Amino acid sequence: MNVGIVGGGQLARMLALAGYPLGLRFQVLDPAADACTGQVAPLIQGDYDDVALLERLADWAEVVTFDFENIPVAAAQAIAGQVAFYPPAEALATAQDRLSEKTLFWELDIPTPNFATVDSLDELKDAVARVNLPAVLKTRRLGYDGKGQRVLRTSEDIQPSWQALGGVPLILESFVPFEREVSVLGVRCRDGATAFYPLVENHHRDGILRLSRAPCFMPDLERESWDYARRLLDRLNYVGLLAIEFFVKNGRLIANEMAPRVHNSGHWTIEGAETSQFENHLRAISGLPLGSTRAIGHSVMLNCIGDLPERTAVLAVPNTHYHIYGKAPRLGRKVGHMTLRGDDPGTVSDHLRRLLPLVGFDPDEFG
Repeated sequence: MNVGIVGGGQLARMLALAGYPLGLRFQVLDPAADACTGQVAPLIQGDYDDVALLERLADWAEVVTFDFENIPVAAAQAIAGQVAFYPPAEALATAQDRLSEKTLFWELDIPTPNFATVDSLDELKDAVARVNLPAVLKTRRLGYDGKGQRVLRTSEDIQPSWQALGGVPLILESFVPFEREVSVLGVRCRDGATAFYPLVENHHRDGILRLSRAPCFMPDLERESWDYARRLLDRLNYVGLLAIEFFVKNGRLIANEMAPRVHNSGHWTIEGAETSQFENHLRAISGLPLGSTRAIGHSVMLNCIGDLPERTAVLAVPNTHYHIYGKAPRLGRKVGHMTLRGDDPGTVSDHLRRLLPLVGFDPDEFG
C-alpha cells in the first residue's frame, strides 16, 4: 500500500520506519528541502497548499495522513476529495483552533479550564473579570511547545500580554494549579475498533515536553482518560492515533489539548509497548487489525532539545535506546530522544540518573 504523509518531520520519519516492515511504501510532502523524513522516504518539496503537488501525492497514494496539525485545512479537504485521508479533516480543523477544541470538550462533558474568547483589549479585560486571575492568554491558532502563550497573574499583566499577542484571535483560559500532567493515546480503525495505551506522566520545561514515564499507575484516572478519548474518537468518526493531554487536579482530569496525530509523549511505545503508536496509526489508517497496546515493563522517554548528547555516552547506559532524527541542531528544537526500558522501575530510575546530566538536567530533577 502507498501511504502519503503531509509533513516531513520526525513523526513522519518514525511512521515510515514503522511502516516498512508492514510492506508499506511512503512519499512525503514538506516545504523544507532538508526535511528529515527525506532521509528515509521520497520527498516532494513544496508548500502544503500547492494544488499540483497535493494532486501528485493523492494520485500516488492509497491513503494520506499527516504529522503536523497546522497544515491548511483546505489542503486536507482537497486531498480527502481524491483519496482516503485520515485522521479526518474535521479533527484537524478542531485541533487547529483552541476555541473549537475547548468547545468540543465542553459539548462532550470532558472537563476543561474555564475559557473565554478575546478579540480586543476590552474583551480581554471583560474575560479576566469572568475567568479570574491567574489565567493564560493563548493564540487560538498555531501555538505549540509553549509558543503563543502568556500567563496573567495580576492586572498589570493585561496590557503587556495584549501587546505581545494581540492582533490575532485569542482565548483566555483559567490557570490550573495542577499536581501533575498526563496524556493518553487512543487509536481507532476504519471499522470503529479502538484501543488505548496506558496513561503516561509527562514533565515539561519552558512549554516543551522533556520526559515521559509509562505506564502511570493511576487506574481510576486511566479509565477516566480512556472514556474521554473514546468520546472524542466516536464523535469525530476518527481514524488513526489521537493524543489528549490532561492536567491532574484534586484527583481528577482536566483536558488541556488534543493532538490528531502520533505524539511526543508516545515515543516510549517504540520499545516499551507490544505495538508502537506509529505502527498502530498505520494499521488503523490502512484498514489493518490493531496491535496490542500493552506496556512491556517500565519506560522513560527523554527528549533531546537543541543538540544531541554523544552517542557512546548514551548507549553506555544499560537498556537505553537512542533515536536521532537527522535534524540540524537549533535552540528549542527536538532533535532526538532516548528511551529507557526495564522490568524493574527502580533500575530504570537508577539508569535515568545517568542520562539526565547528558541533556543538562540535575539527576534529582525528575526523581
